[in-house]
Amino acid sequence: MPPASTQTQLRLAFTRWGRPERLRVDNGTPWGAARGDLPTDLGLWLAGLAVGLDYNPPATPQDNGVVERSQGTAKRWGEPHTCDTLEDLRQRLEMMDEIQRGEYPSVRGRSRQEAYPELAHSGRDFSPGWEESHWSLDAVAGYLTGYAGRRKVGVSGAISVYNRDLYIGVIHKKETVYLSYNPLSNEWVVADDEGRQLSRQPASEICRERIMTLTVTCKQPNKRTGDK
Repeated sequence: MPPASTQTQLRLAFTRWGRPERLRVDNGTPWGAARGDLPTDLGLWLAGLAVGLDYNPPATPQDNGVVERSQGTAKRWGEPHTCDTLEDLRQRLEMMDEIQRGEYPSVRGRSRQEAYPELAHSGRDFSPGWEESHWSLDAVAGYLTGYAGRRKVGVSGAISVYNRDLYIGVIHKKETVYLSYNPLSNEWVVADDEGRQLSRQPASEICRERIMTLTVTCKQPNKRTGDK
């Protein structure tokens, strides 16, 4: 599922259930951190909504056992092989989900909904209008300060940041450097092993428009030539 489709489904879920405090996610696309050290587009967008992420360790589905088991239950109850279309399956799964949550006696004779009524909504607002007025770039900036990236400078003197080259200088080619984010100046800061700053450059991709449209990791057209 593309990141934009995931974002659409999350908005629907948040509208119905409220924003969660945190989400537990896999390390793969579209959740896994870019290069293993910077949040992905979805991670940045969620940070602006004050929704944190907990990553499952790679190849350990048992660490997310509740979700894994619920998928098995959905498959057994929903019987996908008996559905003629994807829409039929969607409606079947929604009906089975409502039965399991609202009718099936699973907690001392009560349904999950009866036993845990507070789970009907997180209490944290969300709607398209709320997102428009409350999504916070400052929250994203604060989130990014907790990340640091290790890079090796290429022979051309550049490192990679969100699918674009950041030129450091050929004098530093093949050196190992460390990338961090300065929220006060909205800059990428590059330092060497001893903490000496080698470069400070604008973090042009860290802006409301690029994050909200999930295009932080997309190369932008050259304004003069139109080339990618």
